[in-house]
Amino acid sequence: MLPVFVPEKPGAPEAKEIRAAARMWGYNPPQRDSGSMPIEVGRVLEWLSRHTLPVETVHNADTMRALQRSVTRRLDGEPYAPTVARRTRSVLSNCLDYAVERDILGSNPLAGVKWSQMPKGKRKVDKRAVPNPVQARTMLSTIAETARSGERLEAFFALMYFAAMRPEEAADLRKENLSLPAATHDPVSGERKYDWGTIYLEGARPYIDARWTDRGTVGEQRPLKSRAAGDVRPVPCPPELTAILWRHIERHGCGTDGRLFTGERGGPISKVTYMKVWRAARTSALTKEAEAGPLLRRPYDLRHAAVSTWLAAGVPAATVALWAGQSVSVLLEVYASFLDGGERTAKRRIEEALGGW
Repeated sequence: MLPVFVPEKPGAPEAKEIRAAARMWGYNPPQRDSGSMPIEVGRVLEWLSRHTLPVETVHNADTMRALQRSVTRRLDGEPYAPTVARRTRSVLSNCLDYAVERDILGSNPLAGVKWSQMPKGKRKVDKRAVPNPVQARTMLSTIAETARSGERLEAFFALMYFAAMRPEEAADLRKENLSLPAATHDPVSGERKYDWGTIYLEGARPYIDARWTDRGTVGEQRPLKSRAAGDVRPVPCPPELTAILWRHIERHGCGTDGRLFTGERGGPISKVTYMKVWRAARTSALTKEAEAGPLLRRPYDLRHAAVSTWLAAGVPAATVALWAGQSVSVLLEVYASFLDGGERTAKRRIEEALGGW
């Protein structure tokens, strides 16, 4: 949004300097007031304070259209994906609402400007990115064998595949959230056997840079997504995941605060750590051709696999939505292509209707 309000004048700082100064210091009051601001940054912010256009200029239709374009396109000029564009436009609307609250604007002018280039398309999962059971289990076993932190993170990623957890939910999981049956022993083979358990999710710890948190620490405690503080979401824990979680607890224990997953120094697991393990395991588990494609590109693809598996198994959409922490409408929109149990079933039904040949 800022470039729309920055006029082109002789002696203006470069766009990269303006963006860095505003993002790292200008928009962050604790950082800005910390007394450690570099002199060069101070000069850029001082120039901006003298030359940027006043907020009231948003009432000009051309300015408003320029703002709308700026928040729905990347720095290289290419449009954002539809879901991202809608979200960034919503952020713009919230900023204008805040200006109204502060009596800087009389009204939010965004509603009166037509979104002529509204991105088309619905939110949906790329089926090519979603692993099948063999691919998912291969990835988990490769993670367990990945040097340094892999063994400690097998259960972390298993929660995403078997229980459809978001990474920030798995990062905040504590032993007290687990209701897991103890193992039984097969009288013949002596092998351990596990049953279904339940996981009660209470919160999340999304990754947030330390410069943007109140306590100056990486990550911050939050309620579950789209839920009020204190809400609990039950998720079924299949026997295979029960076994993985018990193995993790027996080998690695828990943090002092009860968290299942901690860093090497005892603090919460960091996104940098688990993404480093994820990338290394993906390179080892996939062929070069598969690695170049969308399959398992993000840990979130394990969550997509869990939800799509539940739907393909015939679990009612309302139940899947409850377990996954989504509304039914969002679930049906995002996972519409998985609702019929898969293309193979549909093709078999067509063959039966045609009567064979």
